[in-house]
Amino acid sequence: MLGTQLAELLDGAPPGVGEALDLVAGIDESLVPGLARLGEERAAALGALAGAVAGTPLGDRIREAVEKIVAGSLGDEHLLALAGARTALLGAVHDALLARLDTALGRSRAAWTPPASPVPPAAGTENLRGGVRSWLRELAITGWRGVDHDLVSASAQTLEAVLAEPRLRRLAVLLDGLAAELRTSCPVATLDRLPVRRWADLWTRALLLTEVGGWPGVPAAADRVSGRLLILGVDVHEHGTAVQAQVHAVLEPVGGAPPRLVRTSVAAAKVDTIVGPAMWRLLRGYPVLLRAVAERRGVDVTDLPLLDSGDLVWHEDQARLGDPVDPFATARLLLGAALAPAVPPLDRHPVRIAEPVLLEGYTTTVAEDGATTMLDLGGQAVGVDVTRLPTCGPLTPELVAASSACLGLVRWDGGSWTVQPFALRYATKRATAEAHTGDWALGLTDPKLVKAEAKGGDAVAVLRERAGRLLRR
Repeated sequence: MLGTQLAELLDGAPPGVGEALDLVAGIDESLVPGLARLGEERAAALGALAGAVAGTPLGDRIREAVEKIVAGSLGDEHLLALAGARTALLGAVHDALLARLDTALGRSRAAWTPPASPVPPAAGTENLRGGVRSWLRELAITGWRGVDHDLVSASAQTLEAVLAEPRLRRLAVLLDGLAAELRTSCPVATLDRLPVRRWADLWTRALLLTEVGGWPGVPAAADRVSGRLLILGVDVHEHGTAVQAQVHAVLEPVGGAPPRLVRTSVAAAKVDTIVGPAMWRLLRGYPVLLRAVAERRGVDVTDLPLLDSGDLVWHEDQARLGDPVDPFATARLLLGAALAPAVPPLDRHPVRIAEPVLLEGYTTTVAEDGATTMLDLGGQAVGVDVTRLPTCGPLTPELVAASSACLGLVRWDGGSWTVQPFALRYATKRATAEAHTGDWALGLTDPKLVKAEAKGGDAVAVLRERAGRLLRR
């Protein structure tokens, strides 16, 4: 990314973004005291929402939903309409921001094509999905400030049943995460600050997933692709009960077709005591992918399903390790020409924007609090939120400050653009060195850290041994 590109990106938010986010904030704030306790200000915010979408296909449904909610006679269909309007507003913000980013980068993006026949919700799961909607309705009526242990515990039986249904796995994992966050925050009434936007996001998505289904699997008509996968870097998503490694790459299809930006992800369940480099051990069932990440090698893939979202469905037996590849050279030569994937409707949310970019030749400035580093490129500066650096890799705030080249993801968060590095190039006393998030995917490479880990013990091995002992009893 050049300074001129960065200037175009940082030149204010697109028109209408602020107004749309204000409408979303009105919905979110209504969920704090609960829809059963709407005052004049909250009712006016919902009325403004109805007015804003009056000329859209959602207009009549939202107007009716707002009238019923204000009158205190809301049903599931009214909450679904509210969730749909909120998602549509955030989707419009997402599209405006992503268009600005694509223009700045000169990046081409595939158009979204709706499926010819939408996948219906999983048959035979109506009662389970209805149970989830019932609990989500209680949350909305009670409001976040009214959440206590009894209300969270009321989800336990439904959650257990949903987790046991593989076809609702996406809904189940989301619901489990929301319930866990609420449980650790109880009683919510005593908290000084609430993650209002985050909880509203989770509530909205869970409610919509009860209508569109949990996880439809790989569509029969999904494209099958073969070619060379050139890995740019890995973004690690960590939660108390799960870890996911999302690999960003450029795919060179066989036959000479243009390169494509793709992602592929692998995940595993975990407990909150497994953190840092130990998390990679949970993903040892994917040795080809982990070796490619750790050793910076290409991968030859054969007939992997490619979803419309640009996600490759990973199969170890359809991947073969290739030669070493320089991620920085890949980005420099192919990133500009690679076709970016379309974004599915439910994924259109500003916080989900995560586009690979290469930044070179900048200078760095570290904020006084040490939480932010600015990368100055030709008089234009973008921030790096170093608090997002994963603990399972070698990247540190000090390396960011010392770096001269960065390969990472451009994100939009809190009203501004930031960069999340997953690879850094920096000068040492004798030469130029690199650090990548996935360098420890096969184990620690720093002797001092290896010694410290050996002294502390292998948490994964200990837990597995204890679990095996319990199962043998």
